[in-house]
Amino acid sequence: MSQTATVIPEKIYFKIGEVCELVGVQPHVLRYWETEFPMLSPQKNRSGQRSYRRRDVEMALRIKELLYDEMFTIAGAKKKLVSESREGVKLKVVHPEPRVEPQPRTRHDDEPSLFEDDLELGDIADDPVMQDDAPTSLDNEQQHAIRTLASQLLELREILRQPPGSGR
Repeated sequence: MSQTATVIPEKIYFKIGEVCELVGVQPHVLRYWETEFPMLSPQKNRSGQRSYRRRDVEMALRIKELLYDEMFTIAGAKKKLVSESREGVKLKVVHPEPRVEPQPRTRHDDEPSLFEDDLELGDIADDPVMQDDAPTSLDNEQQHAIRTLASQLLELREILRQPPGSGR
């Protein structure tokens, strides 16, 4: 098994060209595999184009590994995949570089919450983190984006508080 790790992007659907590039085969090869391996079954969108899910990409990578690296025949690869699925063998999931999740900022009891009735946009602008001269890693553009988002959230909160059918 000399397959190098393939990084599969974080996407829901892949086009056939993207899958071919990830797997390293031509589109006609992928379409042929679909006819031979029922476990490789991409959906088709409204225009009839194939939409591969992550598991389809992983299956195509496994099929290639069996056929090209381990030198299985088509029939042998089918049997191997069926036995692996019966045994519950998981496909080798290849993830992109691990995401580093930012640590959430802890809210203190004396800070206003977005859901407090008396919270106004001015309260958010008065937040020390949002001050232009505050020691923070946010640049002016990011601070402006946060202010805009906060304003939109407050507006949405007001819309949600209106009784149904009252319009705006």
